[in-house]
Amino acid sequence: MIRPKIFIGPMSENIVAAIIEYVNENDVPIGIIPSRRQVEHDGGYVNNWETKEFAGYIKSQTDKVLLCRDHAGPSQGTFEDDGIESFMVDATVLDLVHVDVWKKCQDYEEGLRKTVSFIKLGYSLNANLFYEVGTEEAIRPTTPEELDRLLGDLRKLLKRDTFDKIKYCVIQSGTALEANNNIGTYSKDRLVNMVKSVKKYGIMPKEHNGDYLAKGQIREKFKAGLECINIAPEFGAIETALILDALAGNKDLIEEFYQLCLESKRWVKWVPENYNPEENKSEIIRIAGHYVFSDSRFVELRNKLFITNRHIRSKIKDRIEELVAETRCENNSI
Repeated sequence: MIRPKIFIGPMSENIVAAIIEYVNENDVPIGIIPSRRQVEHDGGYVNNWETKEFAGYIKSQTDKVLLCRDHAGPSQGTFEDDGIESFMVDATVLDLVHVDVWKKCQDYEEGLRKTVSFIKLGYSLNANLFYEVGTEEAIRPTTPEELDRLLGDLRKLLKRDTFDKIKYCVIQSGTALEANNNIGTYSKDRLVNMVKSVKKYGIMPKEHNGDYLAKGQIREKFKAGLECINIAPEFGAIETALILDALAGNKDLIEEFYQLCLESKRWVKWVPENYNPEENKSEIIRIAGHYVFSDSRFVELRNKLFITNRHIRSKIKDRIEELVAETRCENNSI
């Protein structure tokens, strides 16, 4: 299994193409982490891709991408469900699945049982499938002690060859996203303690919500022992900002773009309560723009602009290179 340090959300077709170009040009592995809303067994909002189709396309273009389902589990898709149908497809075509039952299972014992159940099912379907466990702080906060307990319990409840397929565990050090900002309060001590809890099991510590961090912050985390980080909405915001630049001065098209974003309601989860979209039209577009890129109405709007996919992909690759550079540092963890 290749071991990327950077995992990127496939927020659009251009972002996927830019990742493929970057890894092939630079021989640097990257993970792609589709959520169930983005790419699903029956289609998602990114290019209307189904999971099998998406996986087949990526693997036909490169062998330097690790395909990882982000947040597999109950009610992690567009609709309430048990997550099983989606997971069974993931298990047969993806490289790694993040088993995240914690949105529905806030109780530790229930979450442990569900996690074990998903991993056993995955192993029965594909003995070569790898796993990520744990969840991010916005879904269910945890402590280094509870993370240690989770991995210890999984080791007891799974057969050795099955447990050894767990390659990543989500650690929490205070990150949180709101609108186009990282509003979390980073704790180096918490990160170091989380890393210690994970590495004692021979598993790689991985953090979510690495978006919008100041220059040097990812480097600091990697020096403290972090080995992998997820970045997703930031890339959608980059492409949306480039499109807004191309729209500059065209009030009618900007309003049309805003109405598509407003109608999508995809911005709701990223803003505080009592948020007034009419007073924040530009921000609504920057938050939710990438969610409507596959909408036929946006495609028609996009065709009126003087902006090329080559330009967009070049800017995305520039940001990937900056992030990869931040991970090129000596790891000081124990």
